Amino acid sequence: MAGRIRREDVQAVRERAHIEDVVGEHVTLKSAGVGSMKGLCPFHDEHSPSFHVRPQVGLWHCFGCGEGGDVISFVQKIDGLPFSDAVEYLAGRVGLQLRYEEGGAPRPGDEPGRRQRLLEAHRAAATFFGEQLATPGGATARAFLAERGFDRGAAEQFGVGYAPQGWDSLLRHLRGRGFTEAELVATGLLSQKSGGGVYDRFRGRLVWPIREVTGDTVGFGARKLFEEDQGPKYLNTPETALYKKSQVLYGIDLAKREIARAKQVVVVEGYTDVMAMHLSGVGTAVATCGTAFGPDHARIVRRLVGDAGSSGGVQLASGASVGGEIIFTFDGDAAGQKAALRAFGEDQSFSAQTFVAVERSGMDPCELRQAQGPDAVRALVAGRTPLFEFVIRSTLAAYDLATAEGRVGALRAAAPVVAGIRDTALRPEYTRLLAGWLGMDQASVRSAVSGAGRTAGARRPDDAGAARRGDSGPGDARRPGQGASAPVDRMPLPDVRDPVARTERTALEVVLQLPALVPAEFDDLGDDAFSAPAYRAVHEAIRAAGGLQGAREELAAAGDRGSAAWVARVHEEAASPVAGLVTELAVAPLPEDRAEVLPDYVRGVVLAILEIGFTRRIADLRGRLQRMDGVADPGAYQALFTELIALENRRRTLRDSA
Repeated sequence: MAGRIRREDVQAVRERAHIEDVVGEHVTLKSAGVGSMKGLCPFHDEHSPSFHVRPQVGLWHCFGCGEGGDVISFVQKIDGLPFSDAVEYLAGRVGLQLRYEEGGAPRPGDEPGRRQRLLEAHRAAATFFGEQLATPGGATARAFLAERGFDRGAAEQFGVGYAPQGWDSLLRHLRGRGFTEAELVATGLLSQKSGGGVYDRFRGRLVWPIREVTGDTVGFGARKLFEEDQGPKYLNTPETALYKKSQVLYGIDLAKREIARAKQVVVVEGYTDVMAMHLSGVGTAVATCGTAFGPDHARIVRRLVGDAGSSGGVQLASGASVGGEIIFTFDGDAAGQKAALRAFGEDQSFSAQTFVAVERSGMDPCELRQAQGPDAVRALVAGRTPLFEFVIRSTLAAYDLATAEGRVGALRAAAPVVAGIRDTALRPEYTRLLAGWLGMDQASVRSAVSGAGRTAGARRPDDAGAARRGDSGPGDARRPGQGASAPVDRMPLPDVRDPVARTERTALEVVLQLPALVPAEFDDLGDDAFSAPAYRAVHEAIRAAGGLQGAREELAAAGDRGSAAWVARVHEEAASPVAGLVTELAVAPLPEDRAEVLPDYVRGVVLAILEIGFTRRIADLRGRLQRMDGVADPGAYQALFTELIALENRRRTLRDSA
């Protein structure tokens, strides 16, 4: 059995898999200055971007939760993959054939390339289903699509296919392409008989491929077509190593770019609804896969929509800015209203404004497109109602507001909803609106909402706010990594309010990020040049990596990839947890990001460190001279005095050259 992936192939994957492209499929990134990009962290909840990517060094780091690394570690963490699987996935993206060392240590109970094999099986199955749709056996499936207004082009756009009625059609097809029975069972494409043996899970059904945001097919959803089929109306892939229904959204691969552009996500209830939305010009539509919209879905959506500072945000009456729109579309019946009420529980996971679009006659988007055309579908989305308003009005609808008893009962039911709104700017506005809908005075409603808030607070632990959620950015007063999910092996960092510590940190940032601009004097810095232990450790790693000479060797040898190679060289010399700090410093946004002034800025930062060092040594020499008896040992005294004068002259020359 093959063992470890060759080290040179791993490095080739790092070089060829552009980190901004890989991260950009999960996080909406925007420019954060020269050579830097930022977005919302995919690994902890935040409302302002703390997640930074620096493509030229191939690294990412979140200044909120403290996580960071290279493109491989990002894939490991975002997809929950072991190292080898992440490397294999990236190698597949860039078309690199990996080589394995014989005799290496394989992963327990697994073999290299297993994830890729499962993905390849899904790709082969999707192709098979698509081909079957065009066969005579697929006539019923084609008729089903045509009845709903979907032609061959629509089927191809969404990858819709047909699973033949036979018990082993797919099994025989995939066996013929070299896939083993064990692999096919692991994909969920086959089911196992109680007495042994396997058979196709999907038979006589219309099939939709369910893809990750990367475009990889990880499962299928299938709709019953024939009366003799005793299975459920809709049947999905079971939970597998690839497919977790709470973590996938149908259509996300097609919608991701439009979501990032429009700062909008439209959540619908079915596969045909997604198709109808996209074909009607609403390219931001996605759907859950056999489960309610939950926290994991919310995280996917929020990462793509972006942060509150992004363009296209919504301005509230209060003046507060939110990052975009999340629109849930539900049927107008009771079941649809219940679904909307469930969505209310997830609403406050978003930094976006959340809406409900309900078709009052009870038609879903697919039916609406058939009955009234694409314009009606777009109008449904445009006529959205804020989710808070929808929930409150739905609550009030259960009471007779024409009676005093009904109004009081409605107030008691709706007040906790308003009190539960976490946005302190929105809560008073909805209190005022509730008073108007009830026809009651604002003071009474305000008192009821306030009382409901106190009762709720007594029942549940207080939300500790941004500090608990780890919502911090590079400019926050607390140091990076103080969030609740910060790694435990971080180096203790000095207070960022210390001007010397800030200068030391910035000097290391420019040496790691812009070594070509760093003046040669940096290599003159001694062991004691950095006062903070964490920064001194990074400086030691830089010196061990060859200092500026080592950086220039990498720049000369690797060209455009020289900066990444230089940081990797320092990283190898830094023991954990110093290595994590190297990543952080290599990704951190610089205070100055104008390209035309960067050379002078970098030189100024490094000279400032040199001056701090001279000042520290001058102070030490003066103290020693004051304590020394010049009469008893005039030679030693004169030597120290001469050294002091020389240092003061060097500091003066340094200041003159700055």
